Amino acid sequence: MNAINVGVIGASGYTGLELLKILIRHPKFNLSYVANTEGGTTLSRLHPSLNKVHELEVKKADIDECAASCELVFLALPHQTAMAYVKPLIAKGLKVVDLSADYRLPQDIYEAFYCPHTDTKNLEHAVYGLPELFRKELKSASLVANPGCFPTSAILGLLPFMDRRVKNTPIIIDSKTGVSGAGKKLSDVTHFVNINDNLFAYNPLFHRHAPEIAQKLHVDFEDVHFVPHLCPVTRGMLSSIYIQVEGDFDAEKLLEEFYKDALHVRASKIPVDMKNVAGTNFCDIFVKRKGNILFISSAIDNLLRGASSAAVVNANLMMGLDEDLGIPNIAYVP
Repeated sequence: MNAINVGVIGASGYTGLELLKILIRHPKFNLSYVANTEGGTTLSRLHPSLNKVHELEVKKADIDECAASCELVFLALPHQTAMAYVKPLIAKGLKVVDLSADYRLPQDIYEAFYCPHTDTKNLEHAVYGLPELFRKELKSASLVANPGCFPTSAILGLLPFMDRRVKNTPIIIDSKTGVSGAGKKLSDVTHFVNINDNLFAYNPLFHRHAPEIAQKLHVDFEDVHFVPHLCPVTRGMLSSIYIQVEGDFDAEKLLEEFYKDALHVRASKIPVDMKNVAGTNFCDIFVKRKGNILFISSAIDNLLRGASSAAVVNANLMMGLDEDLGIPNIAYVP
């Protein structure tokens, strides 16, 4: 099979860099186009860690040039910016994996939490990029909405147990993420003096990832009580989830059975942690039951399973390749 030309628009940030690192070594994808808002540089100058690894020119983003160079493009852009690129790229026949939030939600929910949507036609046809839910649809998709990092950790943890949950009872999700999840842009929140030796919640109960979790689990937004925390680590995400369940079942066996064929989900016998998934596309999940309360703990790398490696998995499926082709699976341990 001939190499498939792919591009990355939005190469400057952390998720852009992680995409580049995977694509440079991918056995079937040829990285043929890299762009950001400015251009005029090379990969090794944009990301010094790629010096003597890859010297491709970084161009100023241009729809026509991208379309002439690629069959598929990854958009590592902010919400609202991304949809302005998706519309003309789809019109030119490219396949698109969008890492922003622009195509993850129905229009009414999206506009309630983000901004007016300017590409509702493509929104109707976007496939949510979680293979554990939509693998079949991803194989024929032209536009994939890559999931958010928090929703990935929460949804994967909850999926095996949703039919055992007592209806209309709270779903409590306490998530902690590394500072890279806040992006590369400097801010008071991510200033070293603020985050070092510190831990704090932000946007509790009304974070805009909560409706994404609720919508994909088919529950009311009012049932999802989501509180994210920023903690002083570079990468990683750990979600502690609490639900009320009913019936006689073995939670550990149910978890193992549900994900027995999943390539990138691992059921754990011991409580999970961030380190053992760092640098991989795995989601590790642990479960424990006490009476009618179920505790679920899920861990992912927020930059990979929560963004870039998940995007490449989706691209693999879209292009008829093996799901795990070129996907990192050995953790950064120690």
